[in-house]
Amino acid sequence: MKVILGTKIGMTQIIGADGVVTPVTLIHATPCTVTQVKTVDKDGYTAVQLGCGQGKNLSKPVAGHVKAAKTTPKHIREFRGTTEANVGDEVTVAVFALGDKVAVSGTSKGKGFAGTVKRHNFGQSKRTHGGKGDVRKVGSIGSMYPQKVMKGKRMPGRMGADRVTVKNLVVSYIDEAQNILGLKGAVPGPRKGLIEIRGEE
Repeated sequence: MKVILGTKIGMTQIIGADGVVTPVTLIHATPCTVTQVKTVDKDGYTAVQLGCGQGKNLSKPVAGHVKAAKTTPKHIREFRGTTEANVGDEVTVAVFALGDKVAVSGTSKGKGFAGTVKRHNFGQSKRTHGGKGDVRKVGSIGSMYPQKVMKGKRMPGRMGADRVTVKNLVVSYIDEAQNILGLKGAVPGPRKGLIEIRGEE
């Protein structure tokens, strides 16, 4: 079961024995505890729930849910498609090996309200020779027929703070003593953001 939860530390680079520099994102993957195992017979699908961190003031429903696992997690996430675990089992970075390919999910940085130039990479209008100076305005957004703005039109709006998954990242560094995992490349989200890591078959 190659799945784990962690928090993003930041980016750095490591130098291999052959002198090649590899950019990596370090993730603090504290030991996770299996809080629930779902099966087809009981729940209709297979999945494993993992909890990580130390939660404070858990609600009574959550405290009762994790009582069998003897833990008080801050975060609980579910990973579908695997049942190779028992409630109370501990998952560490040791489940991964150097060279493993993983898919990483996280919440991207929130950018707030953004215009089309920043949000959709639109070009600006001309600044001279008749330009009105409104170089970042959207411009025309519709046509004479059907006399409405079509769904999916790229316009200004809230940008970022979305769930993002990056696939085919390679495990390039493992520190079992410090519970740190190094993934080649960039990982979505800010520092200290929660990261879900799934091993790809």
